[in-house]
Amino acid sequence: MNVQLIDADSGNHLWAERFDKTVADLFDMQDEIVARLANALNAQLIMAEARRAERAPSPDSMDLYFRGMSAYNKGFSPDNLSEARLLFERALALDPGNVDAIVGAALTHSATAGHHMTDDRATHMAAAEKLAFRALSIAPENALAHLCLGAVQMYTNRAAQGIPELERALAIDRNVAAAHAYIGLAHNFVGRGEETAAHIEEALRLSPRDTAVYLWRTMNGSTKVFLAKHEEAVGELRRAIEANRIFAAAHFYRAVAFAELSRLDEALLEARQGLSIDPTFTIRRYRADAPSDNPIFLNRRKQIYEIMRSVGLPEG
Repeated sequence: MNVQLIDADSGNHLWAERFDKTVADLFDMQDEIVARLANALNAQLIMAEARRAERAPSPDSMDLYFRGMSAYNKGFSPDNLSEARLLFERALALDPGNVDAIVGAALTHSATAGHHMTDDRATHMAAAEKLAFRALSIAPENALAHLCLGAVQMYTNRAAQGIPELERALAIDRNVAAAHAYIGLAHNFVGRGEETAAHIEEALRLSPRDTAVYLWRTMNGSTKVFLAKHEEAVGELRRAIEANRIFAAAHFYRAVAFAELSRLDEALLEARQGLSIDPTFTIRRYRADAPSDNPIFLNRRKQIYEIMRSVGLPEG
């Protein structure tokens, strides 16, 4: 089966995908095609609408939302998340009831705090949670709002609440591939990191070309660091960086994995690359960002602090 997306106004070809499966797997193939189309089309349409919105002389709330999502999808860097948040806030100034923009703003706060990009983690997490609840008060069945709320809960030592919230997102829309990835990461937070990879693989199966593939592979690679599977961590984090080179956490965790393999030159290089993306990162911030008090998780994290020092990451 061949699928194409064409711009109806211009006739330009935007995107194509080919699915090649045996007839015996017809029902599984149907589910896979629907999931991949839903996720790929979503990303492509956001890009197309964002380009159109940039040309709009007087952008409306949805124009600004699409531009915000386009910035968000470029990758989690401090600059991209700040740009996206500003656009979502402008969208909400025009339409306070724009649920998509509310969720978008919530996601930027959650990402900034969850991935060690701020010293004011509590404020960003509180803002994300407040916005997620605001979105759900307007649209109780909004899957991405449940996803955001679940992510905030798992990042704030409430994985027991966060995992069911993420599962709720999947019950509403089983194509929300990111929910699988966050469930996997939550398992690492509660000392069950061996269960993480299967959830990440399910996310990748549902949306192999997702704009967040780099993030999911970083989640998987960081979990392998926690499990002391150093070679596997190096490989998975390489794939994360190849998917998007501007996510500092992937470089920091890869530096740790290289150091534990006694490959210090490569570890130092990765640490420097991470700091070139986020020069504000410090070990102090990373320590303060601990998302769980699980003893298995925390004991390994303490070892990682020491390794980060050894590869030149600043104490702060």
